[in-house]
Amino acid sequence: AELVRRYQRKAYSLAFGMVHNADDARDVVQDAFVKVHRHLPNFKGDSSFYTWFYRIVVNVGIDHVRKHGRNQAVDYDDTVAHDADGPGDGELLPSTLGVNPATALGRREIREAIHKALETLSPNHRAVLLMRESEGMSYEEMAEAMECSKGTIMSRLFHARKNMQRVLIELLGGSNYKVS
Repeated sequence: AELVRRYQRKAYSLAFGMVHNADDARDVVQDAFVKVHRHLPNFKGDSSFYTWFYRIVVNVGIDHVRKHGRNQAVDYDDTVAHDADGPGDGELLPSTLGVNPATALGRREIREAIHKALETLSPNHRAVLLMRESEGMSYEEMAEAMECSKGTIMSRLFHARKNMQRVLIELLGGSNYKVS
């Protein structure tokens, strides 16, 4: 129960970033926690629990993507928008509340474009990008979680960012931008 309480949100965030569907992300997290529970006696403590657990979530997410295909329709989850605390973070709010509807719409379009762009990445690229940008993991933690070298992580992250940039420019119609 303590592990679930401590890691559920981060695991869900990582899983959702990989599978882009709230129900599938919950399934991935549940499967990951079941695996952790089954294999907890095998955890030797050579690495931190955090990186061991994230590797399990990533593996379950990659398996899910392979099994169900990467080209599923992206399911927009607006619960984040409804639960937002700040003005302009949620649905289109009236300008009388100090929020420009055009700005709110732009944010929503960008959020949807990011989800679509993530969908185009390979599972490994998606995982390293989410671990670094969403979870703030260090290169060392990522290398441990992905069971590869720090150089491999840096390479994957570089290519993931390049691909994300290229796809986002295409999706957002940014012909004024140049991908170098």
